[in-house]
Amino acid sequence: MRVTVCELPHEPEALASAWAGLCQETSREGSELVLLPEFAFVIPVWETEQFDPTHWDRAVAQNEAWLRRLPELGARRVVSTRPVTIDGRTYNQGYLWTAADGLRPLRRKYFLPTEPGWWESHWFERGDSAFPVFQDGELSFGLNICTELWALETYAVYSALNAEVILSPRASGGASTAKWLSVGVVAAARSGAFSLSSNRVDSGVYGGVGWIINPEGKVLATTSRDAPFATVDIDINESVASRSNYPRYVFGDD
Repeated sequence: MRVTVCELPHEPEALASAWAGLCQETSREGSELVLLPEFAFVIPVWETEQFDPTHWDRAVAQNEAWLRRLPELGARRVVSTRPVTIDGRTYNQGYLWTAADGLRPLRRKYFLPTEPGWWESHWFERGDSAFPVFQDGELSFGLNICTELWALETYAVYSALNAEVILSPRASGGASTAKWLSVGVVAAARSGAFSLSSNRVDSGVYGGVGWIINPEGKVLATTSRDAPFATVDIDINESVASRSNYPRYVFGDD
């Protein structure tokens, strides 16, 4: 399966250029799964401590406009998160878009930071506490949205449920990139699944660096400012084989 991760800005001019480059990448490489960053395309509302309905509505409108452009990627599947309002409550909701069926809502982000620059609990309601495995055709995957990469207890669950890939759209800071990459390795090695992540990027807060890590914890590819897209052909059967290897068998996950 050809998978693509990326780092994308949200500023309109920079995003337009980056999007054109990403579409060229995915079309040229024949990408079957594209992972976009958390809240791809829209303003990072959580940077402001006070919830602002105007900013929220603007983010929702921006997202809806960009969702209509997902076919430009030419991919079979696209995963990211988006702002949604459900019964008057605001959420950070994961989604799967497929060329065959359009948009499918996934789980909503549950673990929400509350600190300067990341006032997420002021903008989002807590979503879904369960971390199920989703199925699309031959692919089974889990979704850990940014901070939820640190929900280490989910990896034993994914191993037991035979997840083949863990998808982690992020909006993480550049100062902590090494720490985030480390937990991506843990996610793969503990679950026996491929770990994929894409991140927001800008000249200040967000540090980019998407990754593709195999089930044994080997980093197959990362993105950078000079190479913001990475595409790798992964064999999801490697995940099946890895479950009988250390450390999974120690915990009875196989």
